[in-house]
Amino acid sequence: MTNFVRFAPSPTGKLHLGNARVALVNWLFARKSGGRFLLRYDDTDKARSTEAFAEGITVDLKWLGLNWDQEARQSQRSEKYDAAAERLRQKGFLYPCYETAEELDLKRKLARAAGRPPIYDRAALALSVDERKAFEAAGRTPHWRFRLPDTTLVWTDLVHGSMQFTKGSASDPILIREDGTYPYMLPSVVDDAEFGITHIIRGDDHIANGAIQIAVMQALETEIPQFAHLPLLADTGGEKLSKRVGSLSLELLRSEGIEPLAIDILLARLGTSHAPEANVTLDGLVSEFDITAFGLSMPRLDDTQLRRLSADIIHHLSYTEGQQRIRDLSFTEEFWLAVRTNLHRIDEVRDWYRICYEQADISTSRADLDGSFLRKAADLLPEEPWNKDTWKAWTTKISSTTGAKGKALFLPLRLALTGYEHGPELAALLPLIGRQRALERLAS
Repeated sequence: MTNFVRFAPSPTGKLHLGNARVALVNWLFARKSGGRFLLRYDDTDKARSTEAFAEGITVDLKWLGLNWDQEARQSQRSEKYDAAAERLRQKGFLYPCYETAEELDLKRKLARAAGRPPIYDRAALALSVDERKAFEAAGRTPHWRFRLPDTTLVWTDLVHGSMQFTKGSASDPILIREDGTYPYMLPSVVDDAEFGITHIIRGDDHIANGAIQIAVMQALETEIPQFAHLPLLADTGGEKLSKRVGSLSLELLRSEGIEPLAIDILLARLGTSHAPEANVTLDGLVSEFDITAFGLSMPRLDDTQLRRLSADIIHHLSYTEGQQRIRDLSFTEEFWLAVRTNLHRIDEVRDWYRICYEQADISTSRADLDGSFLRKAADLLPEEPWNKDTWKAWTTKISSTTGAKGKALFLPLRLALTGYEHGPELAALLPLIGRQRALERLAS
């Protein structure tokens, strides 16, 4: 049987690194096993779901290099859920409940005060026909709960191993709201069954949902997929990443020039024995993927590590790859090799191109430079042609003439020629800048 997995985001916000990890792991699982990958928008929340968020998710996934074999939207499948709900009613698994939100909240508070877990007491099961009619005559519309089995559910999770769900450990879930709309549970079960999902891979905050889904699947007599619940990501302080995801949306990281492959590598290897390395391709991640390689501890995601990995990826790009990334500039391999190891983001190439080949305005960075020192340096500037040895020969002459050494020698020249205190080796940059531009900058 062909493996079939799904990524099921709700288009009610932007994707963050936690979402992206679930999408990536599902995609890697499908591609490694020769299976299929479904993108399913869980967009039944009409008030919060938007087309703009759905489009943003599509952009983010494609940016990460992920593709999908099929796409679905739950908002277009309500008749499927209606049919399943009716089947559950007919089989006696759904029962109407008339408590208001305030009454349910009070019940939970009283249970906690009494030292009991806030589990729904199934009071609605004891209502008589006349009591139900009385509630409805008073204007109350029922929500419908699924009656969980009174037996222990046992299953095997591909990450956590043997799992079990015992009677009374959770409330009977609400499958249909008062207004007739569906929360997450029933649409997800129906879709997983109809599309033939074989594996459900997601964060371990859904473990309890997994037990309930199995119970609903059994009631509907559908095939039960295998589950794999990954530990959630944490920040460097050990807190759940979800508490700070606003600063780690894919949209923001893309705008900051983070390499998508860096995100893929980091998210695929966090929580495994493989260290994130820049010399890995997406195909390489597929080849090495093993769902059982993820540990149970919460892996920590370091913002700094991500940015360093992103820069390392750029540093490994060949001249041809660099040209493909910056198509509107024509530059030589000599230029690319000179600047690439100093790039933190790919579009910084444009700054160094401007410094090497254009009339760069760098006067604002040199207000405190010693004009007499720079004029002496200009007088000692060798004639062209220049090569990688020109810089050393020139600075040696300047040092012997002025007595300047170390930082006092090199920093003024770097600032005058580039406008930056740090950057690529000037032995490589100087021949690219050329004698005429160098003279103009030293004299300006």
